[in-house]
Amino acid sequence: MAQGSVQVTHGGTSRWRRRTGEYGSLAAALAAAGDGDVLTLAPGTYRENLVVDRPVTLRGPERAGAGAVRIAPPEGVPLTVRAQAVVRDLRLEGQDVSAPALLVEEGTPELTDLRVVTRSAAGIEVRGGARPTLRRCAVDNPAGLGVALLGGAGGLLEECEVIAAGQAGVSVREGATPRLVSCRVHQCQDAGLLVSGEGTSVEAVGCELYEVKGSGVRVTGHGSAQLTDCRVHRTTSDGITLDTHGALTLTDCEVHEIPENAVDLRSGATLALIRTVVHRFGRNGLSVWDHGTRVDAAHSQLHESTGDYPAVWISDGAAVVLESCRVREVPDALFVLDRGSRADVLDSDLAQIRGTAVSVSDGAQVQLDDCRVHQAGTGAWFRDPGSGGTLNQCTLDEVGTGLIVTKGADPTVERCVISSPREAGVYVSAGGRGTFERCRVTGSGGYGFHVIDGCASVLRRCRTERCSRGGYQFAQEGPQVEDCSSDESGTLSAPEPAPVVERQPSGGAAAASAPALEAPAARPAQEVLSELDALVGLEGVKREVKALIDLITVGRRRQQAGLKAPSVRRHLVFTGSPGTGKTTVARLYGQILHSLEALERGHLVEVSRVDLVGEHIGSTAIRTQEAFERAQGGVLFIDEAYALAPRDAGRDFGREAIDTLVKLMEDQRDAVVVIVAGYTEEMRHFLAANPGVASRFSRTITFDDYSPEQLLQIVEGQAGEQEYALAEGTQEALLKHFALLPKGPSFGNGRAARGVFEAMVERHAGRLAQLPEASTEQLTLLYPEDLPDLD
Repeated sequence: MAQGSVQVTHGGTSRWRRRTGEYGSLAAALAAAGDGDVLTLAPGTYRENLVVDRPVTLRGPERAGAGAVRIAPPEGVPLTVRAQAVVRDLRLEGQDVSAPALLVEEGTPELTDLRVVTRSAAGIEVRGGARPTLRRCAVDNPAGLGVALLGGAGGLLEECEVIAAGQAGVSVREGATPRLVSCRVHQCQDAGLLVSGEGTSVEAVGCELYEVKGSGVRVTGHGSAQLTDCRVHRTTSDGITLDTHGALTLTDCEVHEIPENAVDLRSGATLALIRTVVHRFGRNGLSVWDHGTRVDAAHSQLHESTGDYPAVWISDGAAVVLESCRVREVPDALFVLDRGSRADVLDSDLAQIRGTAVSVSDGAQVQLDDCRVHQAGTGAWFRDPGSGGTLNQCTLDEVGTGLIVTKGADPTVERCVISSPREAGVYVSAGGRGTFERCRVTGSGGYGFHVIDGCASVLRRCRTERCSRGGYQFAQEGPQVEDCSSDESGTLSAPEPAPVVERQPSGGAAAASAPALEAPAARPAQEVLSELDALVGLEGVKREVKALIDLITVGRRRQQAGLKAPSVRRHLVFTGSPGTGKTTVARLYGQILHSLEALERGHLVEVSRVDLVGEHIGSTAIRTQEAFERAQGGVLFIDEAYALAPRDAGRDFGREAIDTLVKLMEDQRDAVVVIVAGYTEEMRHFLAANPGVASRFSRTITFDDYSPEQLLQIVEGQAGEQEYALAEGTQEALLKHFALLPKGPSFGNGRAARGVFEAMVERHAGRLAQLPEASTEQLTLLYPEDLPDLD
C-alpha cells in the first residue's frame, strides 16, 4: 500500500491560516499543524518516524479501521508522543528490536483504537512523567514486552489487549503507577503482569491474564499490586509469584487451571486474599516460604486440586491467616513446617480432604478456632518435637483418625468434638504428648482416645460415646487422666499398667531406638489352649486354630524323626464384626506358637492403617518395615486391613504398605506371623482385589456375632470376676435386652456385653447410694431395673 496524504484541519481562528491543507508526508503535516489541529491520515503505509510534540489530534479516516493506516518505518520508533495529543485508529509496525513501536514520554495523551503489530523491544512504552489514557489498544509483539511502564509513569489502560508478547505482557517498574481496567493479556512468554521496584504500584480491575508461558502475575522487589475482579488462568508455571517483599491484594478474583502453584510467595512477600477463589491447581494453592512472608485470607476458597500436594504449604518461618475460608477436594489441606512457621485458622471449613487436613511438623505452630473438618483421612497430625499449637472449639467429623500426636509434639486441644472417625478419635504414640480438655469423641470405629508407648498426654473432663473398640485405651502407664467419662464405663481414672498388647508407634525414630527385648518364657501350650477353650462361643474359631496347631505340632515331630514336614503357612485372615474376640485369639495364637517353639517370642504387635501408611512417597515403606521388625518373633496383627486398599483409592499410599508387607512376608516367612483382620465383606473385597496378598495366607477364620445367650455368658463372667451376681429374673431380662439390641455394622458384640455390665454396675450404685444402709446381698445382686435403656 502506497503512502497516502495527510489532511490538516486547522482548529485556530486566525484569518492568516488556511482551514485545511493537504501534505505529502507526516513530517510536513506536523510542521504545519498548530495546537488543537486535527491530522487525518489517508489509508496507506507511512515509512516515517512520527514524533507528536504538540497537542494535536492524529487519526485515521472515519470508519476505515485501525488497519487502514500503517505507520511502519524501517527502523527506530514508529510513533513518539510527547504532548497532550489525541491519537486514534492507527496501526503501528516496528522492526527495531532495540526500540518500542509506540513511545509515550510526556503529557497526558489519549490513545484510542491503536493496533501495534511489531517485533520490537516493547509494543508500547510509557516513561518519565507521562500519564496517557489508552483505550481499546491491542499489542502483538512476539519479540519483546507487550506494554512497558517505567520511570514514574502512570496513566490508564482500559479495554486494552496484549495478544502476544515475547516477554512480559505488561511490565511495570521503576516507580510506575498505572491503572488497568477490563484488559486482557495472553500468549506471553514471561509473566502476564510483572510489577517490580520500590514505589511501583499497579491497580487492575476486571482484567484477565491467561495462556501465559510463565506466571500470570509476578510482583517482586518491593513492588505492589491490587487486583479486583480479575482472573488468572491457564499458565504454564505458577499462577501468581511474589518475592523480595512484593505485596499483592486480590479482591473478588479467580485463579484457576494452574499446573504448578496457584500462588507462590517467598522472601518477605505479602498477600491479601479477599473473597477470592483458587481452584484446579497442580501443586499448592498457596505456597508460602521464608521468614516475614505472610498471607492474610478472608472469605476465600481453595478447592479441586489436580495434583498430589497440600492446598496450603507454609515453611521456613512464614505465616498464614485464614479467616472464614473454605478448603475442599484436595489431597491435603494445610501443611505447616519448620520452627517459626505459623498458621492461624478461624471459622473455616476443611472438607473432602483425601489425606491430612492439618499437618504440623519441625517445630511449627498452628491455632485453629471454631473450624470444621469434614471427610478427611486425618483431621490434624502433630508430628514431632516442638510442633504444637491450639485447637479450640473445632469439630472433626467423618475422618479416618481425628487427631494424631507423635514424637514429642505437644498441642493443646480444647472443647473439640470428633464425630464418626473410622479409626481412633485421638491417637498418641512414640513420645507424643498433648493436653486434651473438655473434648468429646463419638461414634468411633476404633477407640475414642488411644494412647500408647507410655505417652504423657493429659486428658481433662473428656468424654467418649459409642466407640466400637472402647472409649479409652492406654497400653502403658503414662497418660494423666482427670474427670473423664464414657458411656461405657462412667468416670475414668488414670490407667493401670497393662502391657498385654504392644502397638507400633507411627514414625521410625522411636522404633529404631527401642532396645531389643529378651524373649519371655513360654507358657505351657496346654495352659494357653485351655484359656482359648474358656472363651465364650467361637466354636468354629477354636476348631480352626486347633487344626492349625495340630498340623504344626505333627510337622515338628516329623522333622525330629527325619521325615518331611508338611508346609504350613501360619499367616491368617480373621473376619467378623468388632468385639468378637479377634485380638484375643491372635494373642493366644502367638503364645501357643511360642510354646511350640514355632515363634521366638510370641508377642503381639497390633497396628492399623494409621501406623503403616505415611503421607509422602517412601515413608509408608519405612513405617511398614519398622512395624514388621517390631513384630520379629511374634504376631503382627493388622486391624481393619481393608483400609489399606480403599475402593476409591485415587491418591493413596496404602498400596505401598501392601507391597512392602508381601515382600517381607516372603523374605522373613518364619520370623513373623501376620494376621489381617476386619469386617467380613470388606476383607473379602480386600483379598479379591489383592491376589498377591491372598496367596500368602493359609486360611480365613470367621468370627461370628455372639448370640444373646453367649452375650449373657459374658455378662455372667464379668459379674463373677467383680463379685456380683444376677438376681432372679435378671438373666431373662438380659436375654431379652440382647435380643432387642440393634446389631448394625458397628455393634460391639463382646464390648457391648461388657458395656451393659458396666452400665448395670453404675445404675446399681446409683440405686444403693440412696439407701442409708445396704446388706451384702443388696451390694451383690443386680436386678432387671439395673439394665440400661435401649436407645
